[in-house]
Amino acid sequence: MKNKTIISFLVFLIVVLAATATTMGIFTNDGTGPYAYQSIRGKTVMIYGKGIYKDMSAEVAPQGIAQDYITLFAGIPLLVMALFMWRKGSRRGNYLLAGIVGYFLVTYLFYTVMGMYNKLFMVYVILMGASFYAFILTLLSFETKNLETLFKPSTPIKATGGFLLFTSIAIGLLWLSIIVPPLVDGTIIPVQVEHYTTLIVQGLDLGILLPAGFICGILWLKKKPLGYLLLPVYYVFLSLLMTALTAKVMAMAILGYSVIPVIFIIPTFNLITIINTITILNKVMEPSVDTKKVHYEKQVLA
Repeated sequence: MKNKTIISFLVFLIVVLAATATTMGIFTNDGTGPYAYQSIRGKTVMIYGKGIYKDMSAEVAPQGIAQDYITLFAGIPLLVMALFMWRKGSRRGNYLLAGIVGYFLVTYLFYTVMGMYNKLFMVYVILMGASFYAFILTLLSFETKNLETLFKPSTPIKATGGFLLFTSIAIGLLWLSIIVPPLVDGTIIPVQVEHYTTLIVQGLDLGILLPAGFICGILWLKKKPLGYLLLPVYYVFLSLLMTALTAKVMAMAILGYSVIPVIFIIPTFNLITIINTITILNKVMEPSVDTKKVHYEKQVLA
């Protein structure tokens, strides 16, 4: 198994630092509380004013806390489980590990480039870096030869690939509905920019993450080798990310913000994504006992 020690160390680092960052995000509460702030664009923005996210807006900070709950109580345990499975030689564990590490990479990329500077900045940077290298090394750890033969013939290629294409397009249109109207009416800056520099989430989604999902779906539908490698990984990543997004929407609803129609759309997408992920992983054929024995003997001899 390639780079097992390095990947295990990087995952350990991610677990420790992510547990620290999320715990502080959830439980710190210092500060004077919400206050109004005039942005450089002359817009009045309500600032959260409490905890590690005290300089974030009152709308975005609770979303960060909601995601911290998902990362702490779902992401970290699943990451540890995936590492354990992968080290045991599980192919499903390999897909899980790559996808979950991908979630941590995207999460702390966003925290690094969008979050207002705070004392956890270097923690976010290390988490982003460790996740990036763990993700690359985990992808490289796959035995990619004849990867398509590892999936059962009953794998629902069209249904799962088609849904990923649909989701990528739908979320892309959702983000464009925020960006395009101000360009048309001449106001240029969407209200969602608030006091931040730009629309970081929408920009990275439209430029990288959504096209990646669309490409994975096409490769999977065409039954290309890269599709068999990347689509299951993307589905695992998307399951966690959509769960975090659902938690964000719920947090906004609790605070009284208008979340219709996304309160219905996002949880539905989330549920279907999780079902598809479980279905795909269940179609992955694990090595036989004899195969594992031969693999172990090769490692010992090496």
